[in-house]
Amino acid sequence: MKIYKQITPEIITQDLRYLELLSHSFPTVAAASTEIINLEAILNLPKGTEHYLADLHGEYEAFQHVLRNASGAIKRKVNEIFGNTLREAEKKELCTLIYYPAEKLQLIKETEKDLVDWYVITLNQLVRVCQNVSSKYTRSKVRKALPEEFSYIIQELLHESSMDPNKQAYINVIISTIIDTNRADDFIIALCNLIQRLTIDMLHILGDIFDRGPGPHIIMDTLCHYHNFDIQWGNHDILWMGAAAGNDCCIANLLRLAMRYGNLSALEDGYGINLLPLATFAMEIYANDPCSQFGPRIDKANNSYSDKTLRLIAQMHKAISVIQFKLEAEIIRRHPEFEMEDRMLLHHIDFDRKVFTLDGKDYVMKDCSFPTIDPADPYKLTEEEQEIVTKLHHSFTRSEKLRKHMKCLFRYGCMYNVCNSNLLFHASMPLNEDGTLKEIEILGKKYKGKDLLNRVGQLIRTAYFADNDNEEKPFAMDYIWYLWCGKNSPAFDKSKMATFERYFLEDKETHKEIKGWYYTLRDREDVCDMIMDEFGVEGEHRHIINGHVPVKAVKGEKPIKANGKLMVIDGGFSKAYQPETGIAGYTLVYHSRGFQLVQHEPFTSTQKAIEEGQDIKSTTQLVELSSQRMMVKDTDKGRELMIQIEDLKKLLVAYRTGLIKEKSL
Repeated sequence: MKIYKQITPEIITQDLRYLELLSHSFPTVAAASTEIINLEAILNLPKGTEHYLADLHGEYEAFQHVLRNASGAIKRKVNEIFGNTLREAEKKELCTLIYYPAEKLQLIKETEKDLVDWYVITLNQLVRVCQNVSSKYTRSKVRKALPEEFSYIIQELLHESSMDPNKQAYINVIISTIIDTNRADDFIIALCNLIQRLTIDMLHILGDIFDRGPGPHIIMDTLCHYHNFDIQWGNHDILWMGAAAGNDCCIANLLRLAMRYGNLSALEDGYGINLLPLATFAMEIYANDPCSQFGPRIDKANNSYSDKTLRLIAQMHKAISVIQFKLEAEIIRRHPEFEMEDRMLLHHIDFDRKVFTLDGKDYVMKDCSFPTIDPADPYKLTEEEQEIVTKLHHSFTRSEKLRKHMKCLFRYGCMYNVCNSNLLFHASMPLNEDGTLKEIEILGKKYKGKDLLNRVGQLIRTAYFADNDNEEKPFAMDYIWYLWCGKNSPAFDKSKMATFERYFLEDKETHKEIKGWYYTLRDREDVCDMIMDEFGVEGEHRHIINGHVPVKAVKGEKPIKANGKLMVIDGGFSKAYQPETGIAGYTLVYHSRGFQLVQHEPFTSTQKAIEEGQDIKSTTQLVELSSQRMMVKDTDKGRELMIQIEDLKKLLVAYRTGLIKEKSL
C-alpha cells in the first residue's frame, strides 16, 4: 500500500482554503473515506492499453479498420476465450461482426435460416468477449462507456456469471426478451461498439493525418468523436492549420499535394472547397501544354478517373505549383531571417535557352513552359492568378467543416506530449552536429528543446486564433508556412523542400533533401537520454516515439533505435509510401505487460472485410516486456490519483480535528 507523508496540523492550515473547496464535493467523513477507498482500488487495476499510430495520411479505411480490430487485439482475445470450442471460420465471423456489426448483420439476416438460434448463440458469445475486455476497468468506468438505452441490461449481463446455475435462467430470460422485443440487432451493435471502445483505452496520433490519401476528413470525423485520444501535430497537419488560418502559401501547397495524389474529393466533397476557378484557369492557360510532369500519382489498377479528368488534374497541378512558387517568394522576402533565399528559383530560369542556371552551371529542364511568368518580374502574380488566390482563400477560411476539424486539432493536439514515461513528437528535435540542442532564433530570441516546441505551438495558435491587432499575428501567419518547409522547423528539419527541382530539373542530385542531425544522432542512447532529460521524462523504462520518416522495412531497416530508447512508427499507412516501406503501417501497443509493435500488411477494402471476413494481416513483435504487470499506480493517471488521495486524507484530518465542519446532506 502506498505510504503517504504524515499530515500535520500545519499542513492542514496551509491548505485550508483549498480543502474548504474540496469539502463541497465530499461534505462528510463518510463521503471522503468512500472516495479514498475507490481511488486506492483503482490504483491496483492493470493500466489501460494505449495505441500509438503515425502518418495516417488520409488512409481512412485502413485507419478505421485498425481501430475496429484494435490492431489485432480483438482477434487474439476471441482466440483466447473460445480456443478450440469454435471453428476458425466461426471465430472469423464473430470478429467481423465485432468490427462491422451493422453491415455484417445485414448480410447474416439475408442468409441465416434460424435467426433466433443465431441471436442466442451470438449474444452469449459477445457477452463473454465484453466481460473479458471490461475486466481491467472499474464498474464506474465501464458504465460511463455504455450506451444509455442498454446501460442497465449490459451491466446485468457483464456482472453475472452463466456458470452460476442460479443465474443461468436469469441471463437466458434477458437474452430471449431482447430477441422477442426485436431489439437484438441494436443490442448486438451496442455490444460490438462497446468491445471496440474498451479494447483501446487511449489513442495517440503522432501527426500527419492529412494529405496523400483520400479521406483525412473522415479520419478527423472519427477522431472528433473518439472517446480518449491526443494528437502531436505533424508538418502536414500544420500545413492545413495554416491554410485554415488563411495563409495563401499553405493553401497553394495543400492544393498542389491534392493534385499530385489525385485527391480532389477530400477538398470538394469533404470540405466544400470550390476548385472550379482553378480548373477553369488551368484548362485555358495550359490548353496546349501536355503537363507531363504533373500527372497525379495514383494506383492505376484502382483508377476511377477518365483520361480527360487526369489531364485536367495535371493542368491544375502545374497551375497551382507556379502560383505556390510566386507566393512563397513574398514570405521569403519579408523574412530574411528564415534564410530561404535559395528557395526563390524562378529567376534562375533562362527562358531563351530553356535551361536553369545556378552558380554558373546550366541544368537541363524537364519542362520550360511558363505562360504566366514574366521573365522581367518572375514572382509577380498575374491578375487571373491573384483572383484565384483570393477565391481559394475565401473558400478555405469559410469552410465550416474545416473549422470544426481545426477546433478538434487544437483542442486535442500540441507539438509534443509526455505520457507515461514516453516523449511523443512527430518529426525532429533540432540538434547540432555534436548532439547538443540547437538554438533557433524566433523574433530576436533564441529557443531550444522544450522551450522551442512550446514557442512553436504558441505561434501556431496565434496564427489561427489571435485578433488581427495582435502584434505577433503577421509573423505567426508567415511562420506557420515556415514550419512546413523551413530547415530549422522541428516539424521538417531538412536542408530544403526540393519541390521545384523534382518537377523541373533532370539532375537528381538537385532533388536531394539533407536531413538535420537529429535523424542520424537519434540512434545514440546518450542523445535520446539528453532529450528526455530536457523534457523531464522520468522512469526506468522511458522512450521517445516519433513518426514522419517512413521505416524501410523491406530493406531491413528497424523501427527500434538507440537500444530500445526510441521508436519510429511510420511504417507506411500511406499507399504512396508502401513500395519503399514494404509494409502498410505500424501500431505500437503499450499494455500492462509491456510494449508490442504490430506491423500491418496492406488493407484490401472495407467491403471485403465485411463480405469475406478479410482482416489486416499483422505480425507482432515484443519490444519490451515489463518485469511485473503495470498497474494504474505506475502511470501518470496513478500519480494524479495519489495526489487526490493525499488531499482527501488531509480533508479527513480537517474534519476530525474540527478545522472544517461536516456539511449536512
